[in-house]
Amino acid sequence: MNSLATPVASHATPTGQTRGQLNGILFVALFAAAVTQLAALPFIANLGLSPLIIGIVAGAIYGNALRDGMPESWASGVNFSARKLLRIAVGFFGLRVSLQEIAQVGLPGLTVSVLVVVSTLAVGTWAGMKLMKLDRDTALLTAAGSAICGAAAVLAFESTLQSEPHKSAMAVGSVVLFGTLSMFLYPLALHLGWLHLDTLGVGLFFGGTIHEVAQVVGAASNVSPEATHIATIVKMTRVMLLVPVLLGIGMWINRSRNNGQADGSGTRRKLAIPWFALGFLALVIVNSLHVLPDTATHTLNTLDTFALTMAMTALGIETRIEQIRRAGPRALVTGAIVYAWLIGGGLAITMGVERLLG
Repeated sequence: MNSLATPVASHATPTGQTRGQLNGILFVALFAAAVTQLAALPFIANLGLSPLIIGIVAGAIYGNALRDGMPESWASGVNFSARKLLRIAVGFFGLRVSLQEIAQVGLPGLTVSVLVVVSTLAVGTWAGMKLMKLDRDTALLTAAGSAICGAAAVLAFESTLQSEPHKSAMAVGSVVLFGTLSMFLYPLALHLGWLHLDTLGVGLFFGGTIHEVAQVVGAASNVSPEATHIATIVKMTRVMLLVPVLLGIGMWINRSRNNGQADGSGTRRKLAIPWFALGFLALVIVNSLHVLPDTATHTLNTLDTFALTMAMTALGIETRIEQIRRAGPRALVTGAIVYAWLIGGGLAITMGVERLLG
C-alpha cells in the first residue's frame, strides 16, 4: 500500500500547483478589471493616469498591506502575469503603431525621436550609476521609462533585464511624477510665452519629451488639434524605437556578462534575444499593411491594455516598500535629472531639428 501511495501524492502535487497558478492568474485578472474601472473615473482619466500606472500602485498597496490574505499557491500565477504575460502584451503593443503614421511627420519627427531616446538613455544611465550610485537595472529602467514610452518601456526593459519588481516600481514612480507634471507645465509655459514654438515645434517637443502616450495627448490637447496629431505621431515614433533599443541593450548586457566571467571555462553565453520585441516589430508591419479590420485591431488593443494592466498589477503585488526605501531618494533624483534633460536638451534638439529640417 505504501508503494502505491507515493506516486499518487507526487501526481497530485503538480495538479495542485496548476490550480494554484490558475487561481493566481484569475486573481490578477479580477484585480486588473477593478483597476481598469477605477482608471476610467473622470478625475483620474483627466490626470492622464493610465490603467497601467493605477495597477502598479494598487498592486503595491495590496502586496504590502494585505499580502498575507493571498494563498501562497497563487504566487506562481502572479509571477506568470508579471513575466510571461508581460512579454506577450508588449509584443502586441506593436498594433498601436503604423509606418504610415510615422511617415506623416517625416524626417524631423524621426530625428527628434532618435536623438531624444538615445541621449536620454545615456544621460539617465550615467546619472543613475555614476552620480546617484544606483545599480545598473534601476538606472536603466528609470532612463527607459523617460526616454521611450513610460510604463510600457519599463515593462519591456524589466522583462529583458529580469530585474526585481521593486526596481520597476521606482521607475514607474518617476514616470507618474514627472509625466503628470509635464501635462500641466508644458501648456502653461507655452501660453505664458516661455516656449517660442510653432505648431510643428509644439508637436515635436511635446511628443518627443513627455513620458506616457496619454500624457502627451493630455498636454497637447490644451494647444490645438494639429499639435495633438503631430505630438501623438512623434510619440508613437519613440515607441517604435523600443525594438532597436532593446536589441542593443540585450547585446550590451550579453557582452558585459561574457567579459565578466571568471570561471576560466571559456564558454560564452548566447545572446538573449528579446523575441517579444521582434513580435512587436512584426505586428507594426501587420498594422501598416491593414491586414486586420479596424474593429479587430481596436479589440486587440483593448485586450492588450488589459494584459499590460495585469502585468503591472502583478509587479505591484510583488513589490515591497522596504526595498524601494533603500534607493528611493536616489532613484527620484535620477528621474529629476533625466526630466531636466528632457526639458532643456529636448527643447534644444527640437529647435535645432526644426531649423534644419522643418
